[in-house]
Amino acid sequence: MIEFIHADAMRALENAAIDSGKTSVSALMERAGTCVLEAVLAKWPDLASGGHAVLLCGPGNNGGDGFVVARLLRQAGWTVTTFFYGTVEKLPEDARLNHARWEACAGGETVMLDFPQVRRKQAKAFQALAYGDPNTSLVIDALFGIGLTRPLEGLRPVLTICQDHYERARKPAMPRHVSIDIPSGLAEDGPLGTGDGGVFQAHLTVTFHSAKTAHQHGLGYCGDLVVKDIGL
Repeated sequence: MIEFIHADAMRALENAAIDSGKTSVSALMERAGTCVLEAVLAKWPDLASGGHAVLLCGPGNNGGDGFVVARLLRQAGWTVTTFFYGTVEKLPEDARLNHARWEACAGGETVMLDFPQVRRKQAKAFQALAYGDPNTSLVIDALFGIGLTRPLEGLRPVLTICQDHYERARKPAMPRHVSIDIPSGLAEDGPLGTGDGGVFQAHLTVTFHSAKTAHQHGLGYCGDLVVKDIGL
């Protein structure tokens, strides 16, 4: 039976581990990124040979996890495109560091999305790379984690595209959808918007230490839920 804990309890565990010197935000991010890659390859062994991954990275530490995944995939030989919804200068320190590490990685490049409102031509550019490239195997949601409290209205053009293509995902050639921690658009009390562009619909969700109550309220958006140990 899955045990679900509240976001506040998870933050308390993380803060206690960091304050004790047992770990650091940077170490947790690196471990989280490694766990995501492990879970993806365990679910889809055919992806071990590589491909093209498109990541949606947000303005907080969930986005930092995404930049770690982008770097690890690139180092493993993947072609990787990241779309960043936020402002680099306002990223938390460790997320900003991992953005810089990604940019310094050979082939590392970030496409900026206007914040807070994504323009439709930017959404179309995302659609072309995520779903128009036959080599794209993964679309990874690293937009928002457990702290989201507002609907993702500014991202609706992008999330609507993701939802539309998720509905076609029975075709083997369609990219797999992965969410880091929780599908963006979910909060502790459930979805903050409807599925048609309000929540990222995942085939696989990789969360850390324990499942959260947001997963419990939004299991239909999570796909396969995998809980990974990050050393807390």
